[in-house]
Amino acid sequence: MTETEDALRQALARPAGPSSDFDLNPGIRPPADKPLRPAAVLVPVWLRDDGPRLILTKRSSHLKHHPGQIAFPGGKVDPTDVSPEAAALREAREEIGLPPDRVEILGHLPIHETVTGFAVTPFVGLIRGPFTPVPEAGEVEEVFTVPLSHVLTPARFAIERRQWMGVWRRYYAVPYGPYYIWGATARILRGLADRVGQ
Repeated sequence: MTETEDALRQALARPAGPSSDFDLNPGIRPPADKPLRPAAVLVPVWLRDDGPRLILTKRSSHLKHHPGQIAFPGGKVDPTDVSPEAAALREAREEIGLPPDRVEILGHLPIHETVTGFAVTPFVGLIRGPFTPVPEAGEVEEVFTVPLSHVLTPARFAIERRQWMGVWRRYYAVPYGPYYIWGATARILRGLADRVGQ
């Protein structure tokens, strides 16, 4: 077992509090009568010779929802998915060409509630050996990697704000080079960083 794998397993075994886009914005909540839609993402940790790296995607700029944003591979849980984990693996295969049998799921992080009405289950998975990402032409503009140490260092995270639907909303951001990682993706990573740091 590698040091990275051991650290992630220990982190996932620790108790964790809730996670949501509302953690920094307690005054902003979705309508109570609108149920959250289930979704799932893969947090893919690629164990490479040059050190472990996190695989992320940049969404296509022409998409209706979250155009150009940095995201984990993932999406809605379809009726044909046997579980949220199956949905995360299916989406990773579709979005970045990652075969499900190449992924070892270590566990999942707390369900993350988004301001756009999703309940997202993030699954942490390990990838070993060579892998050539293949971005889905219609949805993914780019697949890139970030050193895992970068997103597991709480000091690299900042709290920023922007206007959303007429009100100021605060959110986590953890930029890396030209990539502005923020919102739900950054909040999920911050939760993982805090657990690893414990």
